[in-house]
Amino acid sequence: MTTPTIMDSDFRYIDKNGILMKSRTELSIAQMLTFLGKQYEYEHKFSIDGKTVLIDFKTDDGLIEVIDNDDDLEKYKQIKKLSPETKIMAVGHPKYAAKLKELKEIVFYDKEPQTGSIFMEDPSFAFDYAHILPLVEKCSILHGHTSAVMVELVGQMKNNLLVDFGDAKKIIKEAISFLDHKFFINRKYLKKEDDSHYYISFKGPKGMFDLQVPKDTTYLLEGEATVENLSTEIIKILVPKLPKNVEAIGVYIYEGYNKGAHIISQLAKS
Repeated sequence: MTTPTIMDSDFRYIDKNGILMKSRTELSIAQMLTFLGKQYEYEHKFSIDGKTVLIDFKTDDGLIEVIDNDDDLEKYKQIKKLSPETKIMAVGHPKYAAKLKELKEIVFYDKEPQTGSIFMEDPSFAFDYAHILPLVEKCSILHGHTSAVMVELVGQMKNNLLVDFGDAKKIIKEAISFLDHKFFINRKYLKKEDDSHYYISFKGPKGMFDLQVPKDTTYLLEGEATVENLSTEIIKILVPKLPKNVEAIGVYIYEGYNKGAHIISQLAKS
């Protein structure tokens, strides 16, 4: 089963404590330390030769540095030279192997398969809908929008391809069509229902509203009918339909000119 976990809208690799990390390798180390029950401090300040440098991880058992560039490599070599009593290991790409003699304390990794992303924006990725936001005075009456959608997919590429554009377009169109010409409302305003209708009632800034709406054109949300929440609903619909190599999805919905919402979700697969 595939379920989405909503992440920070500025997509990064995020550990269980909500710390933004710089790379997939750092996140993998954090996950392994957590699995082993090891507490860690991220971006630990370490003094060497009168200067303060940042080490990626500090644990009770020692330091861990991820070597992503030549500056990291030089920092590691200086610590080994000037502070030989410091217990430190490094994780780095094989291209740094020829530059290091301390191979005993280096773990090399290969970046293949490569992470990539695609984005799709198409005139057919648009839908019409009505909603009410009882908590916002201007939007507390029934009104509608036509919203355009852009979708970004992130994951591991296979044969230099993440997802075929044709396949992705079909999946996205089907998801958006499911929401087209629907009335969106927070489920908490539902007072009762029968076989064919929902009965919606709430008191807002514009007065008391009592609505009887057809079930087949109404979409009840777990939360207010904001454009952010609609982005989340599209993600929920898309996730089960995406191939397994897709690891994150971003959905942009434009509500009018030059405004809208962007929600990013990491896909937790089990």
